[in-house]
Amino acid sequence: MLDVCLLGTAGMMPQPHRWLTALMTRYNGSSLLIDCGEGTQIAMKEAGLSPNPIEVICFTHYHADHISGLPGLLLSMGNSDRREPVTMIGPRGLERVVNSLRVIAPELPFEIKFIELTEPEETIEVAGYILHAYRVQHNVTCYGYSIEIPRKGKFDVEAAKALKLPVQMWNPLQKGNTVTWEGKTYTPDMVMGKARKGIKVAYCTDTRPVERIVRFVKNADLFICEGMYAEPDKLQKAKQYKHMTFYEAAELAKQAQVEEMWLTHFSPSLVGAKSYMKQVRDIFPNAYLGEDGKTVELDFQEES
Repeated sequence: MLDVCLLGTAGMMPQPHRWLTALMTRYNGSSLLIDCGEGTQIAMKEAGLSPNPIEVICFTHYHADHISGLPGLLLSMGNSDRREPVTMIGPRGLERVVNSLRVIAPELPFEIKFIELTEPEETIEVAGYILHAYRVQHNVTCYGYSIEIPRKGKFDVEAAKALKLPVQMWNPLQKGNTVTWEGKTYTPDMVMGKARKGIKVAYCTDTRPVERIVRFVKNADLFICEGMYAEPDKLQKAKQYKHMTFYEAAELAKQAQVEEMWLTHFSPSLVGAKSYMKQVRDIFPNAYLGEDGKTVELDFQEES
């Protein structure tokens, strides 16, 4: 099961009921954070979440509304007696940017490991996740992320019995290990069915709609996408500042055939967001406005 919590949904500056951009996922006892805008740790407190289990922090880009909450968050993690390393992932320049912010958080009781993204598309396996990072189109280098939790096929008991494998050999094969028994070698594919559908969450903000997004978001259980502007007359402004409208986000969700979409990263000028949702749902019916603290639990689904 994957827990998803949208911590902050404001773009550019915090609003009375919206903190700046951040998303947290929790799986198997560890947490992953994408972006860390101002107020992120307050949003975590309001959602009843702890910073201590955060193993991975991903950054889409280095505009202040996506990273300015990091020094305070790191200090809170250090003050909660965290000792395990934290992995940070982001565009080229990550280590320089983070170390600059750490001038006001210089002493931490844990190591920070940096993974800098340099290619248009990269895949990283960390903390039980498969992360796909893909470059999008903003006015600085910016990446979207898809988070996947793969699921192995079912163990074929009858196949194991037919091979006359003792029960004590079953578990290592289920875990993906090769075993040797009575001089013969057995591999997992001999007793495991084909991989089943896993869980996929996609997160994309601060970009124009580009084809690459559709590829990496394809068939996601949940697509969290920026909707900077909702007013029809703001399309030109979205193009100028390399952002998206509600309707462009909905088109991406439709093309990618996702299960559900949450809009986020709203402009400070946006008023009455709900009034635009009918037009959005005319394009993609399963679209919702993101809200600070909005959560969902995604579980593995059995294929029919």
